[in-house]
Amino acid sequence: MSWLLGRFNQTGEGPSPPGAAGPPGDGGGAKTPGNGDRKGGNDKNTEKGKKWTGFDPTGLERAAKAARELDHSLHATEALEMARLQEQTEQLKHQEKIKEYEAAIKQMEADKARIEHEERRKTLAAETEQHQKRRTQEENLKKQEESVQKQEQMRRSTIEYEANLRHKNEMLRLEAELKGKAKIERENRDLNLEKIRVKAAENRVTVLESVKTAGAIIGDGVSNFITNWDKMTATAAGITLIAIGVYAARTGTAVAGRFIEARLGKPSLVRETSRLSLLQSLRHPLQAFGRLFTKPSDPLQGIIFNPRLEERVRSLAKATINTKHNGGVYRNVLMYGPPGTGKTMFAK
Repeated sequence: MSWLLGRFNQTGEGPSPPGAAGPPGDGGGAKTPGNGDRKGGNDKNTEKGKKWTGFDPTGLERAAKAARELDHSLHATEALEMARLQEQTEQLKHQEKIKEYEAAIKQMEADKARIEHEERRKTLAAETEQHQKRRTQEENLKKQEESVQKQEQMRRSTIEYEANLRHKNEMLRLEAELKGKAKIERENRDLNLEKIRVKAAENRVTVLESVKTAGAIIGDGVSNFITNWDKMTATAAGITLIAIGVYAARTGTAVAGRFIEARLGKPSLVRETSRLSLLQSLRHPLQAFGRLFTKPSDPLQGIIFNPRLEERVRSLAKATINTKHNGGVYRNVLMYGPPGTGKTMFAK
């Protein structure tokens, strides 16, 4: 119907009734607009058929047929007007639905805003309630702490009061006891003095008797010892033997210590190259007897030295022999060098 309205708006003419004559000069034949349109439609269909292969023109043919029937109808204008009114009615219905949808959307938005506002109000109320509960709980805790502190303070005050009261009672009791003892001592002063005098006299007598007894015993012992020469001789001999034993033990220990120190502290080189002493001869008789019948050999036999070093060794040996023969003072010899260079062999 929109295509038909557009067609009439372009031509500016209404549909001509069937059987109307066409314009002059058309070959004397009557030609209806429907026939011309049919020819034009057939030409277009032919061109489209040539242009598009496999296209189904059935729908277009039905539309063209309906248009031709509408053109030949007497009520074409009313039909078009009716179609236009129906179209406007449909558009109004669509607009009403759109308005309903818009109103529903606005209602939904209003409901959403109301729900959000209600949720915010509930959240705020819940937060306020929680805050109030927290504040109430804090106040209760504070009150409990204050109550506990008050109770603790009261308990401490009670304990301090009891301690002070107990201390006062103890002091009063001690004061009463001391006063009672002082009163009793004042009342019994004469008796106490008499007891002290008697006790002092008894102690004095006891000490004097003890001194006299000890002096008599010691005097008798000394007198008997002096008058008995056998006891004096035995005592003097015993004291002398004890002194001799102590001195001998101390001297023997010192001699043994010096011997052990000299034996252990003497280097092996000195022990190997020294002459045999009397004690060593007694300990090693075979070695001492062999040395008596053995001719001394050259110590440098079998040892290879640098000629200058050998000359120095022999000179040092001769100087040592001459020093010993003349009773001179020996000189020191310092030998140094890394291990294995012949220092010990040189000394031997």
